Amino acid sequence: MMLKPLHLLYLITAFSPLPSLAEQAQAQDILQRSDAIRNPQSSFVVKVALKQYEGNQLTDENRVTTHSRQNTKGQFLTIVHIDYPSRDRGKLLLRNDNILWFYDPKSKASVRMSPRQRLLGNASNGDVITSNFTQDYSAVLQGEESIVDGDRQARAAWKLRLSSINDFAPYKAIELWVDKENDRPLKGKFYGGSGRLLKVAWYRKWQQVFDRIRPTEVLISDGFNPNKVTLMQMSNYRQQDLPLPWFNKEWLSHFSPQGGV
Repeated sequence: MMLKPLHLLYLITAFSPLPSLAEQAQAQDILQRSDAIRNPQSSFVVKVALKQYEGNQLTDENRVTTHSRQNTKGQFLTIVHIDYPSRDRGKLLLRNDNILWFYDPKSKASVRMSPRQRLLGNASNGDVITSNFTQDYSAVLQGEESIVDGDRQARAAWKLRLSSINDFAPYKAIELWVDKENDRPLKGKFYGGSGRLLKVAWYRKWQQVFDRIRPTEVLISDGFNPNKVTLMQMSNYRQQDLPLPWFNKEWLSHFSPQGGV
């Protein structure tokens, strides 16, 4: 008897192994521990330099200062102040819950932006906005793999498949490799809505930042042209109490990079 395509699809779906609740909890726990290494789980300020290369040639550069604090849900509220180039200095990005605002001090206007929009090279707005993946994605553990990390060392890793759970998530899906020994994020593959690979990222240059060893550089390779590379370098971390009223679009006109307001 020939099975109709829909019947065949049903059988495949019905008898495909689904992750148990324990496996789902394990995957989310691994992701949460990895988040705690990628980002300090406190109020902090960090300088971020973005450098775009094609081949070995530097083609563009951008520098920003990111101010972040957690909300009551465990996700970050973030203000990104553009420091360089000079023509864009003073412009701001604000993430407030699942809304991203762009503020131009010349026009005094705030407009909604997409976290998927490119900021520089392979780096999108969503890449410079501090975020915990656990709040934007659900995780499934796909197994264990041995991979080469950003420092060209072989590491045993958990492989997670992340699926977006809200419209703010910059990517439809992420494949994330997390070090089994220490929960460090090692590598990520980032996919668009069509399932197309957009970029590959390696976390590296590990240094002591506050209470943890954290990556201070992310190398982002274009998913279509691996010769196009963006370096995202983090430096000058400092802990700072960032008042909640700052993270409101009505306050953006008062924001100052020296003191917030």
